[in-house]
Amino acid sequence: MAMGTCRGCGAPIRWIRTQGGKSMPCEPDPVTYWQSATGLYKLVTPNGEVVSASIEGDPQTATGIGYMSHFATCPYAGKFRRK
Repeated sequence: MAMGTCRGCGAPIRWIRTQGGKSMPCEPDPVTYWQSATGLYKLVTPNGEVVSASIEGDPQTATGIGYMSHFATCPYAGKFRRK
């Protein structure tokens, strides 16, 4: 997991290779998550699995840790969307 800097907002990012082979820019710090088909967030696990999840819940029932996509937080994300 390489570290870098977002070209849009200048924030630090962590690059994680997904199981599909693509590199995804993520927030540098992991979050605890609860996997859910109706979860509001897309997270990437350390092994590259992309999951839908909630980031609030009982710590004793957490699914694991993951990294939030930087596209969810970057104010300039639209500038990098592929058409």
